[in-house]
Amino acid sequence: MTDYLQQIIEGCRQGDRKAQRQLYEQYKGIAYGVCLRYADDSHDAQDLLQEGFIRVFRDINQFQGAGSFDGWVRRVFVNVALQHLKKKRSFPVAAMLEEELNELQDDTRWSVFDNDDLSAGLIRLMQQLPTGFRTVLNLYVLEGYSHAEIADQLSISVGASKSQLSRAKTMLRAMLEKNLGADSIYLTKTGAYGK
Repeated sequence: MTDYLQQIIEGCRQGDRKAQRQLYEQYKGIAYGVCLRYADDSHDAQDLLQEGFIRVFRDINQFQGAGSFDGWVRRVFVNVALQHLKKKRSFPVAAMLEEELNELQDDTRWSVFDNDDLSAGLIRLMQQLPTGFRTVLNLYVLEGYSHAEIADQLSISVGASKSQLSRAKTMLRAMLEKNLGADSIYLTKTGAYGK
């Protein structure tokens, strides 16, 4: 950890508004990206961003220097997003109905990739996934959680976590193929690519 970051953290621990602003400016982009992946839209993501920073400032004394501060901040935002989803939607994820797969109309073609970079388009597509699918996909692929950890976080079985991930990948792959026009899209932990 740099001396500069350590000074900001110490300032935040003392309630220094300038240090809090510096921390916010340094982490808002990364944090907003995490929020967008779990939110239904940008308005929800903004709410999560605000709640996340409130928690970061409130709980900053819990960071003891073990591990990276970046990882700690990211974990706070993931936890805020999960708590938000639990309040907003009926969980557990396993209770989601099979017909959610049919929510996407076959004749609709999303223009998420028009004049957008791939990551912004991918986030928009992910926001269209059913909440349970999106949550498990984010936790497993992007946050690196194991199925056992996901099951514990969402109060579901390991099998339900694996099933939700498989369905999420299938749905996202179909959405990508439709939008990119690729015959085959492969989803990996390092991204998506076409054939």
